[in-house]
Amino acid sequence: MAQLFRSSSNALAKASFVVVAALLAAVAYAVYAVDRSGYTTGEDAILTQPVPFSHDHHVGAIGIDCRYCHASVESAGFAGMPPTATCMNCHTQIWSESPMLAPVRESYRTGKPIEWTRVHNLADYVYFDHSIHVAKGMGCVTCHGRVDKMPLMWQDASLRMEWCLACHRNPEQHVRPRAEVFNLTWQPPANADSLRRALVQEYKIKSLIHCSTCHR
Repeated sequence: MAQLFRSSSNALAKASFVVVAALLAAVAYAVYAVDRSGYTTGEDAILTQPVPFSHDHHVGAIGIDCRYCHASVESAGFAGMPPTATCMNCHTQIWSESPMLAPVRESYRTGKPIEWTRVHNLADYVYFDHSIHVAKGMGCVTCHGRVDKMPLMWQDASLRMEWCLACHRNPEQHVRPRAEVFNLTWQPPANADSLRRALVQEYKIKSLIHCSTCHR
């Protein structure tokens, strides 16, 4: 019986397996990379807002405390967005005729809240409470980054579950004195390790990694 395949067919078959395996690996890596990129997580993305509010100016340059606008951050699950009246405390006096602030003046006149685009948008099945994190000495900058250097607000962290768990497994790595929670430029002292261990005990911080901690 005549030979159906040439001797080179074996080499071609082996090469085809290698090529297919390489393509599958490349596709898997591409999917992995996209899944972990800012395209999926929203990290570093600057979203369009009705008013281009600058934390760099209001927090960094002027020195407005986080709690002036996010008034419920110490007492509620949500940090809260400021009512337009808070903006107008200043902007009836300065930049009062600026075209850029026309939506603010319109909101103040009509009583209709400004519809801000949410930047840190957790999934509905994730439970997060700002007040408990503040009470446990977790600084704003830990999750939100240096907002005092953001001309426009963006999501500084991935907000993926593994990112949350990294802190929940070792909460002492980020704890700070409660008095410094809203200080974006605070730096740990030379005795940082002993200070953090003491704060973990004082604030009764536990390593909470059970599913029900965040998924209720």
